[in-house]
Amino acid sequence: MSPRWEPNPDVRRGRHVVHHLHAHLVFVTKYRRNVFNDAMLTRCEEVMRKVCEDFGADLTEFNGEEDHVHLLVHYPPKVALSNLVNSLKGVSSRRLRQEFTGRVNQAVMHGRFWSGSYFAGSCGGAPLQVVKGYIENQKRPD
Repeated sequence: MSPRWEPNPDVRRGRHVVHHLHAHLVFVTKYRRNVFNDAMLTRCEEVMRKVCEDFGADLTEFNGEEDHVHLLVHYPPKVALSNLVNSLKGVSSRRLRQEFTGRVNQAVMHGRFWSGSYFAGSCGGAPLQVVKGYIENQKRPD
């Protein structure tokens, strides 16, 4: 008897697509100021988790230090990653500045919470060399 195939719960299905997209995102505070404490990181995670849900994405992992945060996001192909990033940074900036006014010195940060740039890396799935090899070995039609 052959083993039963178990579907991967991380592979999502839509009406016309099967997908498994993950991105590693890193956001840095403006001027790399040491702003975060444990309470702010916890609240930042809550806010970002809600933003992801609104986009149909999952915040799989979250962590950070005094001047930056790391996110692992599982997102659908209909979501432009840049739009998700803009919402994550915009909503979290607004909420954290409202809720932690004593901790966030607006004068030093010139009204901005996050740096204008960010890191985004694709992750998950097969290593790049494996995918390249698979594509190279596909049979071409005669």
